[in-house]
Amino acid sequence: MSTAELKIDIINKITALDEVWIVEEIRKLLDFELDKEVFRLNKAQRLRMEEAQQELQNAEILTEKQADKYIEGWLQEK
Repeated sequence: MSTAELKIDIINKITALDEVWIVEEIRKLLDFELDKEVFRLNKAQRLRMEEAQQELQNAEILTEKQADKYIEGWLQEK
């Protein structure tokens, strides 16, 4: 399927939608993907990124199940 055909198919599906929230989510996704601005981090975000990089350098490779378990534990702490 060509790009033009895909676009037409998507447009047709969007026009058939009755749920406003789905259209809003599509718009958010497109706005995000089409945004060409440089994303700027604040100080706290920069610090967290640096921490994550350090953790990654010291990390061992996890299986998907191990990672899921780690994430679930982390989410419960928050």
